[in-house]
Parts: sequence; C-alpha cells; structure tokens
Amino acid sequence: MGLKFKDDINIGRRQFLYRLAGVAGGLLVATLDQSSACAASRRGSGADEGAPEASFSQADNAFSTYELAADGSPLIGRAHRVSVCADETLLDIGRRFDLGYWDIVLANPGIDIWMPGVGTRALIPRKFILPRAPREGIVINIPELRLYYYPPAAKGKARQVITHPVGLGRQDWATPLGRASVVEKIPQPTWYPPASIRAEHAARGEKLPGIVPPGPNNPLGEYVLLLSIPGYLIHGTNKPYGVGMRVSHGCIRLYPEDIARFFARVSRKTPVHIVDQPYKLAWHQGELWLEVQPSPEADDFTSMNRERHLAMLARLHQEVEHTAHAAGYTVAHREFDLQLRRFSGVPEPVPLI
Repeated sequence: MGLKFKDDINIGRRQFLYRLAGVAGGLLVATLDQSSACAASRRGSGADEGAPEASFSQADNAFSTYELAADGSPLIGRAHRVSVCADETLLDIGRRFDLGYWDIVLANPGIDIWMPGVGTRALIPRKFILPRAPREGIVINIPELRLYYYPPAAKGKARQVITHPVGLGRQDWATPLGRASVVEKIPQPTWYPPASIRAEHAARGEKLPGIVPPGPNNPLGEYVLLLSIPGYLIHGTNKPYGVGMRVSHGCIRLYPEDIARFFARVSRKTPVHIVDQPYKLAWHQGELWLEVQPSPEADDFTSMNRERHLAMLARLHQEVEHTAHAAGYTVAHREFDLQLRRFSGVPEPVPLI
C-alpha cells in the first residue's frame, strides 16, 4: 500500500511521485572534464597554496568533512585560491571543490562564469560558520543553500560535520522551515510526474512522460531520502548545475557524487532541522566573525526584497553591536557598513575597536 502525500505525491515501497527540481529553460549547462591535462597536473600535488586536487569521487573527504572544535567554536574550514586552467569554467572549479553555483560566483565578482581566463586566481570559499541549530542529524540553512550533517560520534574520535551545497525551492515553491526526520531511503527511484508539473512543462512546450524510470533522464537522480514533511525529499539530480540555486519545486537536491555518500551514511529516523539564518556570528581566537548571505526572498540573488532586506540588516546591526559590546568592543561602523555591501557569503572578521 502506498503512502499518500498531498495530491501529487504517492510513495510506495520503491516508487513515488515527485515535484521536478530542474533548471528552467536548460540554463547552466557545462561540461566537466576531470581527465583534463590541467587537472591531472595538479591532482595530489598541492600546488595551489596547499590545496589538494580531488576528483568528484574524492571530494567528500578532501573538502566536505571537518572536525568540530573541542572548544565548541562554530567556525570551520578555510578559504584559499586556485589557478584557472584553459578548459575550466568557474562552475567546473566550484563543483570540484563541492561548492554550489552561488558559492563560487559570489566569492569571485568580476570573474566570467564561462570564460574565467587561464591563470586567473579564483577564490575557493570553503570557510563556514555553523548554523545556530542542534548539532545532530541534518541541518539545512535556506539562505545559505547548504546542508550540514553531524554523523554519530565514533568512539574515541573527535566529532565531525559534513557539509554540501544544495539546490532548494524557488520563491513560489519555497522549501518549508521546521523540524523533520528521514522516514525512508529509496535507491533508483521511479518518478511519476504529477499533473501540476506536467502542466508547467507543457506551458513551456515540453512534454513529460507519465513515468520516468531510473536512469540519466530521471530528475531525482539515483538516491532519495524521504522526509516526514509531506511531499518533500532530499535527492540527487540529473542537472547538477542547479545545485546551489533556488530552482526546484521545494525539495532539496545534492550533486550526484554527494548524495551517493550521503545516502549511505544517513539512517532512517535521522533528525532534520531546516532553518532560515541569512547571517551567522562566531567568536574565534579573539575575533568576531560574520557570514552574511543574500536575502532568501531574492529570486536570483541579484535583486533583493527591500523590506525584508532592511529588516534583516537592522537585526544584524543590533546583534553585532550587542555581541561586540558584551565582550568590551565597539564596532567600527564605517568599515562595517562597507563590509556589509559585499554580501559574498564568505565569513570575515567584524572590524572592532
């Protein structure tokens, strides 16, 4: 017997209905060639400021797993730069280092996405402030377009956090906030496009079949984690360059290489916390660090919803002032205001006096 969710989701033992997560109009198509001579020349060499080269199959261990600090500090990772090769786009570099679309684009203003230029030094923003949420199970921060997973602690070893970029629901299909859990794990899913999604595609002149079997044309990818929130999933994708953007119908999708490992690690009943934190603060080694994300109300992260944006800035100013004063510091307002204009999503120290 199937489990019915809403009017367009019907989950049986190994198949279910799903809301398509795709990049409208076929945008953001790129080719990644991990066998390129340029990539091979750097693989394992650590030539770029000590940053190891990694293929997609290696990316999880190299760039996505961090030990939690013994003192509880929420600041993890580091940012560094790499040189662009002749056959690389900015998105190629981002995916190689397990970064989403806006992660790599916002961190590199002025660099062309498709033709970044041979030898250009691209910033790899793999420094993060952990969200304010229980450090258990899965935490998804909507404005950040990023997932954090806290696996069960291994005996005698430091606790870890694993983080991946995700694609989320666009404004009219927003991913819901709140607490949930993983209720089912489904490999090689079959997709049954609901009427609402088929109508949307028909309006664009595209015809969807009634059933999409497992394989390269399935928008769910190869693995699905069914959430306790009716109709919502964590899954792979056959359009990886939508990862790191708000383009889905509400579900949470990962790069194919990320969901494969994630699926194997995560168990049923794993808690899931979906939060909305456009900015995050953290003290680290005597400095107050700040990470600011673009507004979650922005359709494409270039146009901001003014009212919500101004309200967020007011809350941010108040919290930064309070946090700094509590430690005996004063915010250098002129420098701080300039800092806020960048909205790169990369943590930076707050200028204090």
